[in-house]
Amino acid sequence: MKLAVHLEDHYKVKINPNSMFDIQVKRIHEYKRQLLNCLHIITYYNRIKKEPNRQWTPRTIMIGGKAAPGYHTAKMIIRLITAIGEVVNNDPVVGDRLKVIFLENYRVTLAEKVIPAADLSEQISTAGTEASGTGNMKFMLNGALTIGTMDGANVEMAEEAGEGNLFIFGMRVDDVEALDKKGYHAEEYYNRLPELKQAIDQISGGFFSPKQPDLFKEIVNMLMHHDRFKVFADYEAYIKCQEDVNALYKNPKEWTKKVIYNIAGCGKFSSDRTIAQYAREIWGMEPTLEKLPSPDDIKV
Repeated sequence: MKLAVHLEDHYKVKINPNSMFDIQVKRIHEYKRQLLNCLHIITYYNRIKKEPNRQWTPRTIMIGGKAAPGYHTAKMIIRLITAIGEVVNNDPVVGDRLKVIFLENYRVTLAEKVIPAADLSEQISTAGTEASGTGNMKFMLNGALTIGTMDGANVEMAEEAGEGNLFIFGMRVDDVEALDKKGYHAEEYYNRLPELKQAIDQISGGFFSPKQPDLFKEIVNMLMHHDRFKVFADYEAYIKCQEDVNALYKNPKEWTKKVIYNIAGCGKFSSDRTIAQYAREIWGMEPTLEKLPSPDDIKV
């Protein structure tokens, strides 16, 4: 409720506190694939519009992060997120079943509100591109379930909690390398997947920017012709995995069971364990129960 109140105060958007809080907060970058998240938002929006009487799982989707000062594409991604939010949040047919918020000026004090409130943590970078972050671990420890690729620390999280207790989708590193050798052709996915085509056509046609219809043409051009991070290649698997998320969220008992497995599997990521192992294996030191002397008693 605290986060819902904060969002309503700052963004003037009425939040359904019973909705799933679906959160992706990290640096805005093509490899982090906030654009894949955007495509899911648009797809979900289109599905609700097509079947407004169906019992949809309500979601409040939050994307936050900062773009490097000279990174034009990242800034355009932020503009796209806010433009999608403007349309979705003001559509009376959708109502409180889907809301989209871009978290401005994401920082530690905001993270203190966002991370404990999360139901779903989005860790969807292209496999083989993320070194290893800690944000996903913070969400895990605070009871959020993870939807993600087998990339970065997601791999270790899956090992600790059990891969079946995370929502893992998409290409593995070997698949990405194989696709590179074969050749990635985005238009093949665009022509084969009707919902993907609809979403891309809406972006390029000005549906989310009616006053500037060509505003996002360069993003579409990048996705269609110059996308090193293969957003379209994982789209179908991502959408299917999000359907699994929706289904499980309607079963609180099973959802909570997975949450418990995740929290219980967080021990390896404790700073105590990390420091103790580092001291033992790098410094060659063992812990002691001897009391340290007072600073006043130390003679130099």
